[in-house]
Amino acid sequence: MKLVILDRDGVINQDSSNFVKTPDECIPLPGSLEAIARMNRAGWRVVVATNQSGLGRGLFDMDTLNAMHNKLRDELSVLGGQIEAFFICPHLPDERCDCRKPLPGMLLDIARRFDVDLAGVPAVGDSMRDLEAAAAAGCTPWLVRTGNGARTEHQYELPQGTQVRDDLAAVALALEAL
Repeated sequence: MKLVILDRDGVINQDSSNFVKTPDECIPLPGSLEAIARMNRAGWRVVVATNQSGLGRGLFDMDTLNAMHNKLRDELSVLGGQIEAFFICPHLPDERCDCRKPLPGMLLDIARRFDVDLAGVPAVGDSMRDLEAAAAAGCTPWLVRTGNGARTEHQYELPQGTQVRDDLAAVALALEAL
């Protein structure tokens, strides 16, 4: 199975320092949904792994989060693409759960649920915590320069083997060759 794991905010949709709290604030980045549809046409199954501490902070509830994800799914289906599942961590950073990136728990849960070995599975993010979780889970970290990605690229030493692309469209193009 060809599986790719994507972060949400800053990779698929616009990020916000004030959190993405409503479906109206969940605005796809230019070309991101087309990139996911392209991945699907190339045989890739797409799942999302996203920290959503806004739930734990009380900024939105589960129904609102589901509405955000349904909006993305609906817009994506028009393009012939799909996201198979959204995996979330609702916890606050100080709750010390194992599912919050940079820890690998959420990615390991994806491996269990999809019955796959994560070795070499592309995991795409825009922050260091995404890349650290990917590396810790055995995935291949991919950094996009959208969202916080450009800053991440220049501010940190990236995990060994990290692939860097401008955006999700460039990732889709690279994955077609794999």
